[in-house]
Formats: sequence, C-alpha cells, structure tokens
Amino acid sequence: MTVTDTAHAVDPERGTLAKAADENFPVAPFFLPRDWRTDLMAVYGFARLVDDIGDGDLAPGGADARLLGVPEEHADDRLLMLDAFEEDLGRVFDGSTGSNRSTGSGGPPHHPLLRRLAPTVRRRSMSPAPFRGLIAANRQDQLVARYETYDDLLAYCELSANPVGHLVLAVTGTATPERIRRSDAICTALQIVEHLQDVAEDLGRDRIYLPAEDMKRFHVQETDLAAPTANASVRALIAYEAGRARDLLSEGAPLVGSVHGRLRLLLAGFVAGGRAALRAIAAADHDVLPGPPKPGKIQLLREAGVALRGEG
Repeated sequence: MTVTDTAHAVDPERGTLAKAADENFPVAPFFLPRDWRTDLMAVYGFARLVDDIGDGDLAPGGADARLLGVPEEHADDRLLMLDAFEEDLGRVFDGSTGSNRSTGSGGPPHHPLLRRLAPTVRRRSMSPAPFRGLIAANRQDQLVARYETYDDLLAYCELSANPVGHLVLAVTGTATPERIRRSDAICTALQIVEHLQDVAEDLGRDRIYLPAEDMKRFHVQETDLAAPTANASVRALIAYEAGRARDLLSEGAPLVGSVHGRLRLLLAGFVAGGRAALRAIAAADHDVLPGPPKPGKIQLLREAGVALRGEG
C-alpha cells in the first residue's frame, strides 16, 4: 500500500485531493485568489474521485463505499459505486438524481468530497450537467473498451474531459459560448495526451483509446501495444494522434488571450501542460509503452511563456 493509499484509507478526502500534485496541469496554483483555489480543489476532488471509482483505483479498506452506503462486499462493483456517487451528488443539488427524480433521501451529501463541493455549487450557481457528464464517462468506461473512429473518441471526450473546462469557467465567472468552444478543444487535447501517455496502463485495464480505424491504417495490432517497447508502426500511430492533440491545443490556445490577470496564468498552464507532455512524447521518439513520458519543470515554464505570448 502506497503512502497515498494509506492516507486515503484513513482520510478519503485528503487522500484524493493529494493526487492533484501528479496531474499534467495545475489544479489550483498558489497565485490564484483563495476563493478560486478553494472552489477549484472542490471540483478537482469530485473529478478525481469519479475517475478513481471508474478505474478501480480506490484505496483498500472500503472507506469510500461505506461513505456512499454501498455494502463492503459490493465495493468492487464500479457501476454500483458510480450510481451511489451520483445519488450522493443529487444531495448537492437539492436531492435531484441523475435520472431527475428525487430519491426522498434529503440532507447533506454523505461523502466528504461532495460536502466540500456543495458550497462551491451554491456560490458559483453551477449546473449539475458537467458533474453528471463526468460520471457518465466513467460509466461508459465500464461498458465500452474500444473506439472505432476518431469521432467516437471525441464524443467520449465530450463527457470525460470537456466538462472540466466548463467547471473552471464557471468557478471563475468567465464562461461565454466562444470560450467554452476554445476550452473544449483544450480539454479534449489534454484527454488525448493522457491517453497517449497511458497506452500501456489502459491496456492493462483492457481499454484502448487509440481509434481502431487508425490502428488499421498504421498496421498496429493490439498485441503490439502489449510489447515492452513500441515498434515503428506504433510510434507512427502515436505521432499521428499527437499531431491531432497539438492541433486541438492550437485551436483552443486563444482562450488564454481572451482573459486577464491570474486566470490567464492558469489557462496558460493548462495549454503548457499539454504541449510540454507532447514534447516529452516526441523526445521519447513516440515510444510510450515503457511508461508515460513526463515533461520537466523547465519545459513547462517555457511552454507557459509561449502560451502567454500567444505564440505556437
């Protein structure tokens, strides 16, 4: 059991929030106003726990299941856990559940991460739709393990990634239709980058987020993705998908220049995180199979400067 797992088993809220340090992008950096940091961490805690439920990455001990009212013997049933989490989310939104029906079980949320989220939702007048989208994405992960086309993958990203940008814009009070469009491009790009970094890890979960039509085009078999290192065909495929992510980041990058002050720094960090990760993948000659290529801090800072200047 890792230190993070131990912390999670003892304190599920603290253990989940501690994972923010491992993300490709800044979650709630010190330079933001305190109320923004508070609300962004509340949103992050929700999103991180949903992903941990969907990936089966909850710490041993069943603390999260107990908090959500799931019997310990069913704690490994991810769909059941997601249903219970969505029901608890309903308590944040006055008892409305994912099916738009009241459960009749009012009162405050049971899970501490949702209790943390509740004041943020009230303060920022948030809609339940982005939160439910993230839950729906993780349900889809339990049912869909392969994506035939790039459009299929983009539709998944509309649930798994784009809601995060909507929530950030809601917290900062800066949402407009154009900013949401740019944000969607950035968030989808970041999701694709994460998929590229985690090809081997995802395959271990029997999931492949590389479109099947692209695998065929580059003559890549699923068995090629299980190798210790990538062959030439896999590298070419990863380079192709990385190019798509790079184009999406370029499409979304003007979002940075559309805002001012410290929010501009935050959004530049998102773009920089994606671009730096893509540079790390390229520096590894697009061989992502030994493990996720990670950028260094210097590269992140350079990319942040590029994003702030509106270049790239």
